[in-house]
Amino acid sequence: MWFRVIVFIAVVIILLIAGYSIYQLYPSEPTPVPQEEEIREPEETGKTYAALEKADLIKVESPEPNQKITSPLIVRGEARGYWFFEASFPIKLLDGEENLIALEIATAQSEWMTEDFVPFEAVVEFENPATEKGILVFEKDNPSGLPENANELRIPVFFD
Repeated sequence: MWFRVIVFIAVVIILLIAGYSIYQLYPSEPTPVPQEEEIREPEETGKTYAALEKADLIKVESPEPNQKITSPLIVRGEARGYWFFEASFPIKLLDGEENLIALEIATAQSEWMTEDFVPFEAVVEFENPATEKGILVFEKDNPSGLPENANELRIPVFFD
């Protein structure tokens, strides 16, 4: 009889220790979701830096914010592997009234199944709209369609 009580107490202690160990593996605070990007005015260098909050997710090398663009537009940069799905993600070009002008797919230029930065490239062909300004939108590929998995980077551009 005492043997069963001792075994029962030992099992309970082992389960408590295992549960506490698992509890310690996960943070008590959820990871904050980056908020909408901030677009700053041009600095003295002549460049603008878009999306400070997204710099650890996606970096666009070309075009730069507020750059005059022409068709075909070659887009280059790097994004974290989880920005892609099946080695690609969508890029939209909007006019000044946010009407869709072009939709292209950026493709990974190296192994994308990583959390590291992966270079990407796309060629966006379009006809100049009536508006002078536009927005280039880099959408995180979100096959689930869930809003909590959605993310994007918006870069202002000018049409030449």
